[in-house]
Amino acid sequence: MESKASAPGKAILFGEHAVVFGQPALAFAVDKRAYVSLKKSSGKKSTIKSTDLNFEASFDLSRGIDILKNQKKGIVNYILGALSLGHDGSPLEIELSMEMPVGAGMGSSAAVTVATLAAAYNLHHKNIDISNLAKKAHEVELMVQGAASPLDTAVSTNGGLVYLDENSEISSHQAYLDNSLILGYTSYRGNTGEMVDSVRKRRERFPQIMDPVIESVGNITRQALKLLSQDNLDKEYLGELMNINQGLLDSMGVNTPELSRMIFNARKYGALGSKITGAGGGGSIIAFCPGKLEEVLHILQKTDSAINADFSKEGVLIHHK
Repeated sequence: MESKASAPGKAILFGEHAVVFGQPALAFAVDKRAYVSLKKSSGKKSTIKSTDLNFEASFDLSRGIDILKNQKKGIVNYILGALSLGHDGSPLEIELSMEMPVGAGMGSSAAVTVATLAAAYNLHHKNIDISNLAKKAHEVELMVQGAASPLDTAVSTNGGLVYLDENSEISSHQAYLDNSLILGYTSYRGNTGEMVDSVRKRRERFPQIMDPVIESVGNITRQALKLLSQDNLDKEYLGELMNINQGLLDSMGVNTPELSRMIFNARKYGALGSKITGAGGGGSIIAFCPGKLEEVLHILQKTDSAINADFSKEGVLIHHK
């Protein structure tokens, strides 16, 4: 029997870094997905293969990775973690395909984790409860990373627009963002842990300055949620909130010349708003450019990588043959 599932990546619209200090965050599912296929194997060990990421691995769940070609240990660890919670340990043939770049702030690890868990539950004919699946996927991320927000796995599981409030409670919302968003990403991937630590240290050095900055990001996020919930979205207002948020991220010290170049090129060629998405220090920007999608995409692709990050209402899916 073969079981196949997929889950979307994500992009943070508002709230990165401030969320670490108890402020809300707002993210959405991107129509780029991770696909995981599980098939029972007659061999003694399980194998993982990904043509997209150009790696192969073999393992025994009780002992961990045995052979790994092309050093994709991070992604493999999420798959192993998910299987430890959703599979009985018997040998599997696993195939992974990705429509999103790894390490670009698009929640690739969460998408792979959610898809693997869903495929494992389906393989064993277990009921897939969305809230439980998100919870278990977050447990895997904690297991692998040591610390993780529940936001990424909630977005990959639920799809759509997801709000993480001050009490770490998750809620899903409608949004009207179709055909208006671009993700640009650099070849250099920032280190999330290092960026979070640098912001924390800056806050410790300058609490009277940085606390209002962090609180302002939280207020922007709350305002953006109200705005996005309206049928008649004020697009210029949303873009302005993104640009203000970017100024505050700059003050946190997480920008780079490469990210800044993409941010200002996007605005120059028609984006109403553009900002870092994710931890910064490298990685990705998001640009809101209704009516100017092709122009902005073209200019960003001249110097960096960029994709149309269309809004996905669908979360995790089981694919039946």
